Order: sequence, then structure tokens, then C-alpha cells
Amino acid sequence: MKKLEIYSIDISSSMPLPYADEGIRAGFPSPAQDYMELAIDLNKELIKHPSSTFYGRVIGDSMKDEGIEEGDILVIDKSLELINDDLAVCFLDGEFTVKRVQLSEDVIYLIPSNPDYPKIKVTADNEFVVWGVVVYTIKNNRRRR
Repeated sequence: MKKLEIYSIDISSSMPLPYADEGIRAGFPSPAQDYMELAIDLNKELIKHPSSTFYGRVIGDSMKDEGIEEGDILVIDKSLELINDDLAVCFLDGEFTVKRVQLSEDVIYLIPSNPDYPKIKVTADNEFVVWGVVVYTIKNNRRRR
């Protein structure tokens, strides 16, 4: 298990970016908007609870089949209550890990999204805390050259 790098957020500034308010088609192309008047501030869009939200940079490939790859940035909200099958950052035996969390009455499993990694059964012998729920993944979509 590799560590996750954790960073505090800074919402003291805003950086409004042009926003394609008519949407961007994933099917057939549509005429481009001549200009964009609206702006969107990613801090306001992605951060609902500033005092309990952090960024984490992914290290490792245990979630690759879910589209989460090394170097991606996770937006993690510590104020949210975990729901079964949430993607969460967990503190397990001294290290951070990101996994899907399966809850049942008497057992918790941490589920990777890569067949090379086993699911992890959390027992009373483990030091375990759900540190926060992942609400967004920010990734670089540019192909590596």
C-alpha cells in the first residue's frame, strides 16, 4: 500500500474561468460558441465545505480500472458521512489509501479497482479510520508523450 499525498485547500482567492454554458457535446460536433460571457470558479464548484475539504494526489495504481491513476488529484470532504460503496480515503495501519468501501453489519471491506490487488477485510486488529469521502477526481487527460 502506498501513501497518498494530502494538501490543504486555499479558497482565499478566486479564478473565474470562461464557461461553456451550452454544454460540450460528446457525440456529433456542434457550432462553437462565439464567446463565453459566463464564468465558473472551481473553488465554488468543487468545494462545498471549505473547512473540511482537502486535496490528495494519488500514488499507485490500485484504482486504475475506475479511471483513477497515479498523479490524479482527489477532492476529499471529511464532513460527509460514508455511505456504502463510497469512494473514500482511509487511514489503515499507519498509511492512507483510496478504495471503494463496502459496509455490512459486521464487516468492512476496502475494494481496489485493479485485479492485481486483493480486497482488504478490516478487522478489529487494524488501526482504521475513514478519513474522508472522495467527491471529485481531477486528472490530466493529455496523453503522455
